[in-house]
Order: sequence, then C-alpha cells, then structure tokens
Amino acid sequence: MKATDLPGASWRKSSRSGDNFNCVEVARSGSVVGIRDSKDPGGDVLAVSASAFRSFVAGLRSGRVR
Repeated sequence: MKATDLPGASWRKSSRSGDNFNCVEVARSGSVVGIRDSKDPGGDVLAVSASAFRSFVAGLRSGRVR
C-alpha cells in the first residue's frame, strides 16, 4: 500500500521524535492505521487494523512488547 491509498490521512509522529527524519509516522483512515517511514513519505505503508494497532500500543506501554 502507498500513502496515497489513505486519502485525507493526517500523518503524525511521536512528540518525542527529533527533527532528523528518522521517524515512524502513523495515520488513521477509517478502520485502518497506516505506518510509514518519515524519510520516504511517498513510499510503502504498512496497514493494520485500528484494533490491532491499539493492542500493539497497549503492549508497548505495558512492557509486554519490546
């Protein structure tokens, strides 16, 4: 999938990220969350369901996922 496949998506990165373009960006579009490399905004996007992304983030916060 490409970023253009998520029309109207507002891409964002962590507030803890620096300005050196070595970041992961995410955007939600309906029930899909897109994940891309900030160095290649027109490149490929990993698409996962919003519920799977919520579970992933919860795992990171709890320490279950590293």
